[in-house]
Amino acid sequence: MVDRLKGNLVVGQSGGPTAVINSSLQGVLEEAKCHPEIQGIYGMLNGIEGVLNENMIDLRKQPPATIKGLSSTPSAALGSCRYKLVPDDYAKILGVLRAHNIRYFFYIGGNDSMDTSNKISQAARKEGYELRVVGVPKTIDNDLKMTDHCPGYGSVARWAAISTMEAGLDTAAIWVVDKVKVIEVMGRDTGWIAAATTLGKRSEDDPPHLTYLPEVPLIPDRFIDDVKTVYERIGFCVASVCEGLKDENGEPLVESKRAIDTDTFGHKQLGGVAEYLSQLVMSKLSLKARFDKPGTIQRVSMMMASKVDLKEAYNVGQAAVKQAIKGVTDKMVTLVRAPGKIYHCSTGLVALEKVANVTKAVPRNFINKEGNGMTDEYRRYAMPLIGDPLPKYVKVKKVLIAKKVNS
Repeated sequence: MVDRLKGNLVVGQSGGPTAVINSSLQGVLEEAKCHPEIQGIYGMLNGIEGVLNENMIDLRKQPPATIKGLSSTPSAALGSCRYKLVPDDYAKILGVLRAHNIRYFFYIGGNDSMDTSNKISQAARKEGYELRVVGVPKTIDNDLKMTDHCPGYGSVARWAAISTMEAGLDTAAIWVVDKVKVIEVMGRDTGWIAAATTLGKRSEDDPPHLTYLPEVPLIPDRFIDDVKTVYERIGFCVASVCEGLKDENGEPLVESKRAIDTDTFGHKQLGGVAEYLSQLVMSKLSLKARFDKPGTIQRVSMMMASKVDLKEAYNVGQAAVKQAIKGVTDKMVTLVRAPGKIYHCSTGLVALEKVANVTKAVPRNFINKEGNGMTDEYRRYAMPLIGDPLPKYVKVKKVLIAKKVNS
């Protein structure tokens, strides 16, 4: 018999916003309203800091149109944070949860958020306070273990694929001036987003011609040789890179040295790899090189959101509430891909302790043997996640007429 625990619910969002994180929030809210044992439905403002500071809002008082509109609204509607709990925080958090009779705790986020959820659950258990804690996965980095993929990735992958196709057309048009372009996308420890820049390729000569991930150390001389090879073959080169590229010693190629650019989890702000590599090309090959670094806009593009991603983001939020009502706690909802050629994903569960602070790298068989591109295995994995087919851009055939003056 299911233990129908009565009490209030609180939900929060943490880490980098995405195009679909609000769909997960919508899933939580709409499912919560279906269960009479869930009384108050509260939202943490700016993640766990909202509980610490007792800044919570009554989500039952939101107009129905606002709840419905969450699925078409990017970024984090409740506000986000990057806050690492310290020992003194637990007593304060439990005090707030007790005061508001919060018995259901849902946190939408990535690795660090699952760690926060796990620690709060442990603290509640230690104090004998019944609290059902369920993590809702979210990260554009796609680096949560024990789940096939993460809500947020399909949309940023779609954005990366289309944006690279279009940036490649720009370079193909003006190659007589700009010979090399380096496109830098997000990704601290893994190269899942950089990998997605290749999904629009339909032939070897389609951009990006080269792609580099942190999973394979970047050797500058080898990079230069790769660029030279492509340039000599087609007259220009487009490379996509991840901001977290590592050198042979496993250290970031470029990272901020300023203390202000390091968050409470010890993560240093990355960025600048594309500029560094562009300068390298100009100095070593004497070719004009440009770089594109889109920054945070890539993770919240609703215009390029994947319909598959939106649906799955909603599903994991909904599943979290359903499982908590059944008595589940200390778990994160996962996406489980069914075997076979037809894509289908259902939801599952995994212990929070198995995903907290653990990173899933891009498998080596998804990266080509040269370390500068992706394989068909990756393409088969990622294409279903980006939703509708990518646009098809045409190429004008270069059928030259006979010269009459300069022959």
